[in-house]
Amino acid sequence: MILDTSTLILLAKAELLEVLLGHIGQHVLIPKEVEREACAVKKSLDTLLIERAIDDGELKVLTIKDRRICRKIAADFSLGSGEVEAIVLASSEEDLLGIDDRKGINACKLLGIPFTTAIALLVRMREKKILTRRQSLAALSKLDRFGRYKSEIVEDARVRLETEK
Repeated sequence: MILDTSTLILLAKAELLEVLLGHIGQHVLIPKEVEREACAVKKSLDTLLIERAIDDGELKVLTIKDRRICRKIAADFSLGSGEVEAIVLASSEEDLLGIDDRKGINACKLLGIPFTTAIALLVRMREKKILTRRQSLAALSKLDRFGRYKSEIVEDARVRLETEK
C-alpha cells in the first residue's frame, strides 16, 4: 500500500495510522515528497506519529526517479507534488493507493490505479474487527472534522460502522 500526504495525515490525526501499520501485514510506502509535506509542520502530534513510523521502518520512504512522468501527471491533472509522486509510485509498484484528494482520485480512475480513502480504510478496519464500534465512530468524527468529505460519505460510513456487528 502507498499513501499520499492527505491520507497519511488524516490517518495520523484520527489515531488510525498506528492501527493500520500494525495490522496491514505488508510494507506501507510513501514517496519522498509525501514525507516532506507531511513532516513540514514540526511538533504536531500527527507529524510526530508519522516521523516515528518512518524512524521505526513501518513507513518506507522511496525517491521517485522519473521526473518526466511526474511533470506529465502534474500537468495533465493539476495535482500537487505529493499526490503526483504517490500516483507515480502506485503505478510503478502496481499497488493500492490511499488518496483523499478529489483530483487525485479522478486521476487514479483515469489511469486505472486502484485506490482507497481514509474513510474506506476505517470501515475496513471495523469490518475486520480491528476497531470496536466506539473506536471507529470516534475516528470517523475526527476524519469528518479534519477531512474534506461530503456529508453523504460521512453519513454512509457512520451507518456502516454502527451496523457492523
